[in-house]
Amino acid sequence: MDARRPDFAGSWYPAGKRECARAIEELMEESTHCPGAGAAIGGIVPHAGWFYSGKLACNVIRCLAEDPTPDTCIIFGRHLHPTSPNYIMKEGAWRTPLGDLEIDAEVAGLLVGEFEFVVETAWKYEPDNTIELQLPFIKYFFGAIRIVPMGLPPKKNSLLIAKRAAEIAKEFGRKTIIIGSTDLTHYGYNYGFLPKGTGEDAVEWVKQENDRRVIDLMLQMDGAGVINEALSSQNACCPGAAASAMEASMVLGAKKAIEVGYYTSYDVRPDSSFVGYVGILFRS
Repeated sequence: MDARRPDFAGSWYPAGKRECARAIEELMEESTHCPGAGAAIGGIVPHAGWFYSGKLACNVIRCLAEDPTPDTCIIFGRHLHPTSPNYIMKEGAWRTPLGDLEIDAEVAGLLVGEFEFVVETAWKYEPDNTIELQLPFIKYFFGAIRIVPMGLPPKKNSLLIAKRAAEIAKEFGRKTIIIGSTDLTHYGYNYGFLPKGTGEDAVEWVKQENDRRVIDLMLQMDGAGVINEALSSQNACCPGAAASAMEASMVLGAKKAIEVGYYTSYDVRPDSSFVGYVGILFRS
């Protein structure tokens, strides 16, 4: 089976099998308990290099593994704008240092038959960290699970596609988990975004105001609100992915969203440019 290569292995996370597994085990040692009651259905994770946000992404996906036997993971990501197309892989596999993850071709194929997508293959695609960085975690915790990797832009129609993806998975009888990948405010000279200048006041504004507004909408499971807020305040880099994860999770029975953790890259390594990260868990 043709497999898409792991483009960010060896730089953003370890490339070797043993090194990758060891890194995940070390990240698990930094993990907290899984909050809330009810079945874990989906989550939102960050996608910086594992040094920065790996422990938060790992913890959310570990919480989804409370039931370790799902068939399919629908994962939303990609840095897109409202005018961007939809992206999907509909067959083949995506390689990780821990082994290949097969595409759920039945679910993806039916979705492609109903909506317009740019269909990527193992050999023709744009490198994307937002989804790839989650795949070793998915492989580690779920083994032979299949995936449906998608990029949906921040617009209303994406919510319809996400909803339909979850419905199709149900129609095929899949036990499914949902993941949406986004980072939050990108602040500083590196990103051309400095509305509050520099220094500790800017860090606190990002944490207490700019990031908090979009996080609160995620906790309300307001997908349209997340998209609108992110487009107006630059406080989520992949709002289409986050909103789509909410919509798909609700189709599968999610009733509440719980914050697993939040911090910024400034907390890991202080710098004048920094990024916010949140982990959220959707439960029944």
